[in-house]
Amino acid sequence: MRATLFTPYTLGKLTLSNRVAMAPMTRCRAIGNVPNALMVQYYQQRAAAGLLISEGVAPSVNGLGYARMPGLFTDAQVQGWQAVTAVVHQAGGHIFAQLMHCGRVSHAANMLAGTKIVAPSAIASQGELWTDSQGQQALPVPEAMSEADIAATIAEFAAAASNAIAAGFDGVELHAANGYLLDQFLNVASNQRTDQWGGSVENRIRFVVEVAKATVAAIGAERVGMRIAPYGVFNNMTPDAETDALFERLIAELNAIGVVYIHIVDHSAMGAPEVSPTLKATIRANFKGCYMMSGGYDAARANADLDAQRGDLVAFGRPFISNPDLVEKLRNNTALTAPDFATFYTADEKGYTDYPIGAA
Repeated sequence: MRATLFTPYTLGKLTLSNRVAMAPMTRCRAIGNVPNALMVQYYQQRAAAGLLISEGVAPSVNGLGYARMPGLFTDAQVQGWQAVTAVVHQAGGHIFAQLMHCGRVSHAANMLAGTKIVAPSAIASQGELWTDSQGQQALPVPEAMSEADIAATIAEFAAAASNAIAAGFDGVELHAANGYLLDQFLNVASNQRTDQWGGSVENRIRFVVEVAKATVAAIGAERVGMRIAPYGVFNNMTPDAETDALFERLIAELNAIGVVYIHIVDHSAMGAPEVSPTLKATIRANFKGCYMMSGGYDAARANADLDAQRGDLVAFGRPFISNPDLVEKLRNNTALTAPDFATFYTADEKGYTDYPIGAA
C-alpha cells in the first residue's frame, strides 16, 4: 500500500492516525517557566497531528536558556503539562515532550537564582539572546562542565523524562540538534575537550549516548526519540571532516539502545547547508526505528517522499504556527495562512492562539 500523510502509522506502542508530525518550535509563552492555559489552547488547536512534539522543555534549572521557556523539573511544571497532554489525548492525538538543555545558548537574566550556564568547553556562542529584563544581551562564556556536572546532567535528563510521563506525555524527544547542549558535545565548534568527552568521534558522541541510555532506562525505549542536525550551523555549529562518520556511529549506538525514532533536521529550505543526501540515505538504510523527515515540506513533496520510503513521518514547523488546522488543510489542499514572524516569541495570544481556523 502506498504511504501518504494520511496513512496511519505504528510508533512503538502508539497508533498514529496520520503521518503528520508537529515539529518542536520555541514559542516563549510559559510565564515563570510553567505551562499555562494559553499553552493548553495552543496544543489543543493542533491536536489533529498524528504526533505533536512540544516546544523545547528544559530538563533542569541549568537547562533554561530562552525567556519564558517551560521546564519539566518542578511539580508545578508537571501539573501544567498535565492539562496540555489531557486535551491532546481527548482529541485523539499523541504528544512527546522535547527535552532541550540550552547549554551555552543562555543568559543569566533568563536563569533562576543559584544556577549556572554550562557547556562542554568554555567557548561562547556568537550572537545575542533576548531577555525580558535587559533586552538583547550578548551570549556569555559558559562554564566548562566537570565530570560531576556531566553525571548530574545525565541524571537530570532521566528525571525529566520520568516527569514527562507523569505529566501524561507519550514519550520524549532528546534535542541533539541546533547547537544546544547535546549537539554542543557532538560538534568541534563547542567541544574542544581532551578527556573522554571530546576529541574523537567516539568521545564526542559519548554524552549523547549516555543521555539516551539513561532516558531509555527511565521510561523505556519505545518512548524515546532523538532529533539530530547533521551539517547544521544554527547557534554557530560547524560541520567537519568527520561529520558523516560521527552520525553513522551515533546511529549505530542508538540502534543498540533501541530508541523509537530519529528526527532529521534539514534547514536548507531556510538557507542553511543541505544535509548530505548520501548521509540521509545511509541513516535511513541503517536506522532500525522510525525515520522522521523535516525541512520545508508541502503536501506534494511529503507524499512523494513517503511513497518513495525515504522516511516514515513528516514534521511540519512554521506552517503549524499560523495554521492550527494544518492537517485538514493538507488533506483538502487548502491555501495556508502566512505566519507573522514578529509574534513568534512574544508573551501573549497574538500570533499564538488567534490564527483563524478554517480559513486562509
